[in-house]
Amino acid sequence: SQWDPSPFPFPVGSHSHSCPSQTLFQSPDEGWQVFTSAQAPDGKCLCTAVIPVQGSCSRDLRSLQLRQLMEKVQNISQSMEVLDLRTYRDLQYVRNTEALMRGLDSRLKVATESQKTLNARSFQELQSQMAELRPLPPVLDQYRSDSRLISHLRAEVRNVSGLLLHIQHQMGAYDYEELQQRVVLLEARLHSCLQRLELPLHPPPLSLSPPPQVWYMDGYYKGRRVLEFRTLSDFVSGQNFVQHLLPHPWAGTGHVVFNGSLFYNKYQSNVAVKYHFGSRSVLVQRSLPGAGYNNTFPYSWGGFSDIDFMADESGLWVVYTTNQNAGNIVVSRLDPHTLEVLRSWDTGYPKRSAGESFIICGTLYVTNSHLAGAKIYFAYYTNTSSYEYTDIPFHNQYSHISMLDYNPRERVLYTWNNGHQVVYNVTLFHVIKTSGE
Repeated sequence: SQWDPSPFPFPVGSHSHSCPSQTLFQSPDEGWQVFTSAQAPDGKCLCTAVIPVQGSCSRDLRSLQLRQLMEKVQNISQSMEVLDLRTYRDLQYVRNTEALMRGLDSRLKVATESQKTLNARSFQELQSQMAELRPLPPVLDQYRSDSRLISHLRAEVRNVSGLLLHIQHQMGAYDYEELQQRVVLLEARLHSCLQRLELPLHPPPLSLSPPPQVWYMDGYYKGRRVLEFRTLSDFVSGQNFVQHLLPHPWAGTGHVVFNGSLFYNKYQSNVAVKYHFGSRSVLVQRSLPGAGYNNTFPYSWGGFSDIDFMADESGLWVVYTTNQNAGNIVVSRLDPHTLEVLRSWDTGYPKRSAGESFIICGTLYVTNSHLAGAKIYFAYYTNTSSYEYTDIPFHNQYSHISMLDYNPRERVLYTWNNGHQVVYNVTLFHVIKTSGE
């Protein structure tokens, strides 16, 4: 976050009439200046202390050092994650080519010892095997490059350790009470910044349903039975479950459980339903104005997937489309209590061309297919109302995805893929922008 750098009034005293100002004391650490003033009729001395001109949310040297240190640690962490992923991938490739190289080596030895065995067919096979090894040199070159990167990261870690020790010695000069006073002052300054920027203090993120449970709904239309399993292992074994019978059947696979309630699309309608598991009752239902339903605007795989509920770190969302939006994907933020649409965005991406979609931190990601070879092809940023086309491979092992959702608590993607329940781990990168970028 960037705060308003302009100074704000910090009244400390007052003076009854004007007089020449003279600096009596200036703290070498904080830069405070105390000015003489006048004496009141009751004998009290009235003076004015002026805080140095600085940004209302500016940080002192130690805070700046800690921030720079945090950025270094984040950058190192991200580099390590990328390096780990690439090394794992390249190592798998090298292991796979090891057997090929051994076989090729033995065949070359036989051909060298007895050239009569080297006919046109065997020569062609050798050429084919050699062609399979062509990607190996770049991989080995990358290993050499990675070794230099590791040496650089090791030096960075040593540097971070030294900076931490230095800051620790500096912070040791402050006792607990002084640190507590500084924290209170910083909180007051932060609150003042937020008031000046007219930004509300963000409430804690809405929690999802308790982590142990798993809910299972079979089929993509006209179903009413929901099985609630206590744990994931119970779901895998098919034991220890409670059955809920919904008063209205569902359509599609775009359901989500959020804060102990199931949000789903009522069959043959554009009505959103909130069913509370605890009371076993429908708390609220509301139609989505103009939303297509009954396979009017589904994802590319069909399946009555016109309306897709989602949850991320910031709350409850729904994806659908309308005739007014010409079949393009609309993403709307919902009030989880009333199901009222708080705000909507027209992404401009045709829903029938999308395989599936999911939302992370207010960004909607769309795949270009539900079949093998699918990619995360499009991203829409609700915080800036902007979009971009992406090219992120999405491994579709079983070749037919009919449900895709993000779980912000576990930071994983849940998919229903041709009868298989597949979980994808998600690595989130924090992009640090420095001045001038």
